[in-house]
Amino acid sequence: MLHLSKLDPFEGLSASLIEEINQVGTIRTYRKNQPAMSSDDTLNYFYVILTGRIKVYQYSPQTNREQTLYLLGHADMFDVLTVLDGKYHEVMTTALDDSEVLELPVEKVREWIDTNPAFNRVFFPYMAKQMRQIESLATDLSLYDTSTRLMKLILKNLDIKNPVSNLGLIHKLPHEELASMIGSVRHVVNRHLQQLKKEGIVDIEHKRLAVNDVEKLLKKVEVEY
Repeated sequence: MLHLSKLDPFEGLSASLIEEINQVGTIRTYRKNQPAMSSDDTLNYFYVILTGRIKVYQYSPQTNREQTLYLLGHADMFDVLTVLDGKYHEVMTTALDDSEVLELPVEKVREWIDTNPAFNRVFFPYMAKQMRQIESLATDLSLYDTSTRLMKLILKNLDIKNPVSNLGLIHKLPHEELASMIGSVRHVVNRHLQQLKKEGIVDIEHKRLAVNDVEKLLKKVEVEY
């Protein structure tokens, strides 16, 4: 039995629901660079990310290319689509860090959606957030070049209060992972980053990316638009 006193990102859950989560939930761990929850798993279970980062992606063996759909971190959920329609979701996952997730029976989650307003107040806005993210990805892939897509990705993950040391979910990601997120390849991303470094906008050291000039980056994205 678990001993959760609360569950991020859910606020205001009743003590009885927290107790039920403790009774039915299980903590799963995934090692870095290993597969995480599978499409078969999500037919039966729903997941809340507790620690680490997990990549959700699709892969084409014909082109040997990946396209990242979501990068999940603390308090993210997976898989909202299967919870809603009960259908097999053909995606792959990889833990980018040593990660822990809370595994919940999908039928229990559907029951909470039907009966618990506090659960719904987080679940449905999160679902909308993921839909907007996929819409944004489709728009970026259709309308913008790789340089602009990369800059937009950096800005989306940037902590404006601490731009030099914090890039959110893309912090310390290899260039090939950044490429997978914007529909490109490693050497193209590397070329764009080197150009940004030459212009004094970013700094790259030991695979760590830092933004030196936020205003210049914002202006450059506006020009690229």
